Amino acid sequence: MLRIFAPRDSRSRSSQFCDGVNRRNFLKIGGLGGAASGLGLSLPELLSLEAKAGIRNSHKSVILIYLVGGPPHQDMFDLKPNAPSEYAGPHRPIGTNVDGIEICELFPMMAKRMDKFAIIRSLVGAQGGHDAFQCYTGRKPQDTPAPAGGFAPFGSVVSAVEGPVHSDAPPFVSLCYDCTHGPYNEPRPGMLGVKESSFRPMGPTRADMALNGVTLDRLADRSNLLKSIDQFRRAADSSGQMDGLDTFNQQAMGILTSSKLGDALDLSKEDPKIIERYGTGDEVKRIDGNGAPRVPQSFLAARRLVEAGARVVTVNYSKWDWHGGKGNEIFKREHEDFPIFDKAITALVDDLHDRGMDQDTSVLVWGEFGRTPLINSQVGRDHWPRVAMALLAGGGMKMGQIIGATDRLGGEAVDRPVTFSEVFATLYHNLGIDVSSTTVNDLAGRPQYLVEGNAKPISELV
Repeated sequence: MLRIFAPRDSRSRSSQFCDGVNRRNFLKIGGLGGAASGLGLSLPELLSLEAKAGIRNSHKSVILIYLVGGPPHQDMFDLKPNAPSEYAGPHRPIGTNVDGIEICELFPMMAKRMDKFAIIRSLVGAQGGHDAFQCYTGRKPQDTPAPAGGFAPFGSVVSAVEGPVHSDAPPFVSLCYDCTHGPYNEPRPGMLGVKESSFRPMGPTRADMALNGVTLDRLADRSNLLKSIDQFRRAADSSGQMDGLDTFNQQAMGILTSSKLGDALDLSKEDPKIIERYGTGDEVKRIDGNGAPRVPQSFLAARRLVEAGARVVTVNYSKWDWHGGKGNEIFKREHEDFPIFDKAITALVDDLHDRGMDQDTSVLVWGEFGRTPLINSQVGRDHWPRVAMALLAGGGMKMGQIIGATDRLGGEAVDRPVTFSEVFATLYHNLGIDVSSTTVNDLAGRPQYLVEGNAKPISELV
């Protein structure tokens, strides 16, 4: 638990907690829950009261979930039961609570909630190698001309355009685990510089989010000392590194002087019943060694971070590169991974709806490409950049629909092809950012548009 000692020498603060909330107001807020239950208030009414009391400040946000390695679209959301068995595989489609939409039988929980999801079956324009770059930026790694510093990931762009919701919550938080295969990792902030880097509270960084008895006064003294020591370097710096350090120092001060972010990452503060709904995983074990661990509770942490004020939270999840071979036969792996993912993603979407966050928080799930229609001799599917899929939820988007279609083997988009840039344009739109007019400056000071070409939000969704 993060504990901060408030100053003791200020009479004016003697009746306040360290976050500035007056004890009398705190008692009023604390009594709200009991009063609400006694009056039989509904969740929307309670949330409305909270908003008027300043307890819950709504903001638009995005949770981006990257399925490392390329998920098999034709085994998940675009099954072809009438194709030859060497294409179709053993899984059968099941109906959902939306007439006409069928998905894999290993996703029964999603099937019951398809009215809360939208599926893109015709995602085109993927690159063919294992590289997360396109999933985070909307651009291919080899796209030219690249801006000075390189293309920036979505979270860094949102951070630059909108800034933080409040000082103690970074606008862009990455829950992504480091992968030994470098291109699987989330790209650096590129043209926007280090000041727009993601805050990465994974591993040992969590231990740094504690003051260990240091008072606010002493913390302020140390901050002022750091500014004095760095002053001469800042005057001579032309790389932008010091600006980035300034940003990180400000974030660190905000984090250390507020319990919001630390609390958000502390899942022990969550209702155990909700934790169980998401499921648990192993933060250390890598399924195939070089991917991400299979950690469903990352989805829960993402929701908690959004509540704490993050605008963009990114997650990498498990390993989906199933070429086959001993121990890696694709259908064996699907039987392991699909039910765990089904439980976690439905828990997240249910949670957002239960908390009244579904209109403000967009969820995107995808990978770097699709998989080959033909099952190979090793009982696997190989890389297939010609068509892929994406799963979306929330954000005030129109749910309960399928966008696009593929041919009878699931190998080509035959209706309504959708590009990566269009998906990102949709996410920017959901955040209230107009991609047709908004630009950010690269490291050379040149303005750059946020998406490629003239990509627009997906009209079927917005």
